Amino acid sequence: MNGPRTDLAMERADFAGESLPAGVTRSKEVCGEIAVDRIKITGSNAAAAMEKPEGSYVTLSLPSLSYGTQSPQQAAECLANEVSRLLPKEGSVLVIGLGNRAITPDALGPLTADQIFPTRHIPPELANALSLDSLRTVSVIQTGVTGKTGVETAELSSAVCETVKPAAVIAIDALAAGDPKRLGCTIQLADSGISPGSGVQNARKELSAARLGVPVIAIGIPTVVDAAALSQTDSAAGMMVTPREIDAMVRHGSQLLALGINLALQPDLSADDILGLTAE
Repeated sequence: MNGPRTDLAMERADFAGESLPAGVTRSKEVCGEIAVDRIKITGSNAAAAMEKPEGSYVTLSLPSLSYGTQSPQQAAECLANEVSRLLPKEGSVLVIGLGNRAITPDALGPLTADQIFPTRHIPPELANALSLDSLRTVSVIQTGVTGKTGVETAELSSAVCETVKPAAVIAIDALAAGDPKRLGCTIQLADSGISPGSGVQNARKELSAARLGVPVIAIGIPTVVDAAALSQTDSAAGMMVTPREIDAMVRHGSQLLALGINLALQPDLSADDILGLTAE
């Protein structure tokens, strides 16, 4: 399939136009003012044609996060609804923030993880006293990068899963887009797992159900675009471009992702409750 390198399933489908490969279905709807694009990839031939693993991919398109969102709660609730559809109804959840917080375009995962509400450490009697007895058990880790830890993200994630025994994993990472118009205004969710670093040609061992033994929901926002796709010259191969407003984009994006994930994990709490519990 032709087209620039991208982590976004909707861009792969756009490249195909009206001729989607056999085994690929696509539907579109809206959630308030947010466009929702659903793609299902079934079968190895379809996966090869789309250059994506088999699974379900949901893309939310919203105004640029560089300037915040006009209706952040509505956007968070739309995201929470999509996360809830992918999560098991019961059981604990491990949230993993992927990436390098020292590099702004790659800091989305760690910054989002900072704002997730962990509950595994809260004793039942304390939760009951605080009228929080309906809390879902949530654990949060930030894996860092192999160059600093010497440990593969997949190895660390697997070890933690063996200890906390989650029913599902949510992995958050920055993505790469093929079209610069997708930067900071797109959220992709997938139930196919994720290969950390794949967007910048530094793919590590994947986080997947096959490796971790539980469903892995990948959530990300594109923060970089392939320079070769912009310049159409070989000299730009391997270079990535990010917008000037990347700091604000990542900050607002992490806030939105965290709120949406927290609402999905703790549906009995309001957005104000969540923001109060996660405030620094």
